[in-house]
Amino acid sequence: MTAANASPREVFPVHYKTVRIKEQDVFYREAGSQSAPVILLLHGFPTSSNMFRNLIPRLAPSFRVIAPDYPGFGMSSMPDHTSFAYTFENLTNIVEGFVTTLGLSKYSLYVMDYGAPIGYRLALRQPDRVQALIVQNGNAYDEGLLKFWDPIKAYWASPTQANREALYFLVEQKATQWQYENGVADKTLLDPTTWIVDQVGLDRAGNRDIQMDLFLSYGTNVPLYPDFQAFFRKYQPPTLIVWGKNDFIFPPEGAAPYSRDLKILETHLLDTGHFALETHGEEIGSRIEGFLTKQKL
Repeated sequence: MTAANASPREVFPVHYKTVRIKEQDVFYREAGSQSAPVILLLHGFPTSSNMFRNLIPRLAPSFRVIAPDYPGFGMSSMPDHTSFAYTFENLTNIVEGFVTTLGLSKYSLYVMDYGAPIGYRLALRQPDRVQALIVQNGNAYDEGLLKFWDPIKAYWASPTQANREALYFLVEQKATQWQYENGVADKTLLDPTTWIVDQVGLDRAGNRDIQMDLFLSYGTNVPLYPDFQAFFRKYQPPTLIVWGKNDFIFPPEGAAPYSRDLKILETHLLDTGHFALETHGEEIGSRIEGFLTKQKL
C-alpha cells in the first residue's frame, strides 16, 4: 500500500471536561473511543495534564486516553491548604474517586514525577485494575533520590519554617524553566509556553504553601517503596520505561532497579531531561503504542 492510498488514522478530538470529586472540581482531558483500552495519565510537578497535550491526540486512535489535574494544579479546584490536606494520600483519594466516577475498571498507568507515587498508591488499592505501567521519570526506589533531594530530605527530617522557606526557590520562575531546559541538548525543541503556563499556576495566591505541603508529604512515599515493589513482584504489570536520562531530579539510577522486580520490562533511556515528552513525544507515543499492542492491551 502506498502513502497515497494508505488508510488514514481516525482522528479523535480532545475533550476538556470537569467532574466533581469529594467536593472538588477535577478538570481532565480525554480522547479516544469509549470502548478502547484505557490509559490513565498522571502528571508531575509543577505541571498539569497540559504536559500530555501532544501525547493524547497521538494515542487517541488506539486508546481511550484520560489525564486529570490534581487539586492545586492546572484547571482543577485549588482549595486553601488550611482547608484541604495536600498530601499524596489525599491526592490519591481524589484520583481514586475520579477513576470510580468514570467507571474505569481496567487501565494502564502512565506515571511521571508526582504521578508515580500517586499511581502506585492507587495500584495498591486497585491492583487488579492495573493492566500495565508506563514509567517516565517516576521513582519507586531509594536509589533514585539523589542530590536534588538533599534540601527536601532536610525538610522531611526537620519541618521547620526555615527549612520550608529554604525550598521557596523551587516554585520560582527560574526553577520552573530550569526543569524543562536542564539536560536538553537542543533547547529550540522546547515550547516556552509550557513553563509560562506552569508558573501562572504556581504564582496563584496560596499555591506556594500548597507546594510546600506536598514537598513535605513526598517523604511519606519513601516508606511505601517496599509496598510498591511488592506490588510489582506480585502482580507483574508489563512495564515500559521511557526515561529522560539527563534528568537531575529523577536521574536514571531510579530507572535501573525496576528490573529487580519486574519480568516483562522494556527500558529506553532517552537523551533528554525531566520533561521527556517535550523533546521525544513522538518516540514515546510510538513506543507506548507498540508495547501495549505487543502485550495485547
